[in-house]
Amino acid sequence: MANRGVQILGARQPGRRASRRDELLSVAADLFAERGFAGVTVDDIGAAAGVSGPALYHHFESKEALLGEMLVSISESLLTKATTIVEVDSTRQALESLIAMHAEFAVDNRSLITVHFRDLVHATPADQRRVRELQNSYIDIWVDVLSAERSTAIPAPHERAAVHAVLGLINSTPFSGRLRRDEMVSLLRTMAAGALAATR
Repeated sequence: MANRGVQILGARQPGRRASRRDELLSVAADLFAERGFAGVTVDDIGAAAGVSGPALYHHFESKEALLGEMLVSISESLLTKATTIVEVDSTRQALESLIAMHAEFAVDNRSLITVHFRDLVHATPADQRRVRELQNSYIDIWVDVLSAERSTAIPAPHERAAVHAVLGLINSTPFSGRLRRDEMVSLLRTMAAGALAATR
């Protein structure tokens, strides 16, 4: 699956060259998305990155550890970005910013979404728990913003279900038809905002 590369791993500074570790994570994400975690070997990742397979063990203890770091990193990054948004933006603007941030993430990280959807089960139990904890905290932020933005109260389970549905819509990007990046981001933002507005 073609990808723009793993954009969200490693909290890179603009203009800073990607580290070898980041490069290996990016290459592995594309391979896992294309072939599935079980269908990719350490040698495959090394060959795609231009190093020997065993060289990966200088950076990761195992293929499972690489997968875990990949999925924990994106969950941490999304949570950090969401936390920053609610600290800076007004309630109404925060909802728009959350939608925009996640839409851009989905369009720029198709491989990561595919890997998370299909291969989280192959991560260690500890990494699976950590990813789910981070995801729950991320969802909590969306639910809090959505609740504060509404003029009438809606039961919390409904709001949480609405957030899950909207994120599912946005995360369907790897399986949807391809548009130019700006068109796809705009479409996802419009659809997500409309879906949440319909639950008022």
